[in-house]
Amino acid sequence: MIKRTIVLTALAASGLVYAAEPVDPAHAQEIATTVCASCHGPDGNTPLMPEYPKLAGQHPEYLYKQLVDFKGWDDKPIARENATMNAMVMAYSKEEMLGLAQYFAQQKQVPAEPKAQETLALGQKIWRYGIPDKAVPACAGCHASNGAGIPSMYPRLAGQSPDYVVVQLKAFREQQRANDPEQMMRQIANKLTDTEISALADYAASLR
Repeated sequence: MIKRTIVLTALAASGLVYAAEPVDPAHAQEIATTVCASCHGPDGNTPLMPEYPKLAGQHPEYLYKQLVDFKGWDDKPIARENATMNAMVMAYSKEEMLGLAQYFAQQKQVPAEPKAQETLALGQKIWRYGIPDKAVPACAGCHASNGAGIPSMYPRLAGQSPDYVVVQLKAFREQQRANDPEQMMRQIANKLTDTEISALADYAASLR
């Protein structure tokens, strides 16, 4: 309940809980299939770039928040730094970004596959039970035992590209990504080794 309150309060304070009405779905699809497709695929299943996230089937609230964080609003600084995405979102309104979030959320994910089978047991252990000796909580507590996440709060990680998850966890660890409410992910990732990060990423990819 505490984590839920923290996240919902943060979203509400920043005006990110569906603060706009989506554009015509056909317009959102046009943007997705002509602009976003080069990196994320026309249906949100990144075809050739595993370091980019799969967007298909992700919670629309989460996608919308990330797009807003990439752009920044109302004199607020950009919350998520990425040169490519920061530039890409500049042309779009909140309504268009909400439309994109809903479009990709409605697509069917083609799940990724783990890269290393031999560390799945380690990833499963951390996912389910955390690492008590390092005060690392179980990933399942926020992202669910099956990786489905919790709409409006925590993203779906099941079937996500392991390369992308590794990049993001390391970015949190190195303080290069800082748009997590109350620094939750930064505090957790700071305690993870490269081996543990890779194991978690592969286990998340294996979830369905």
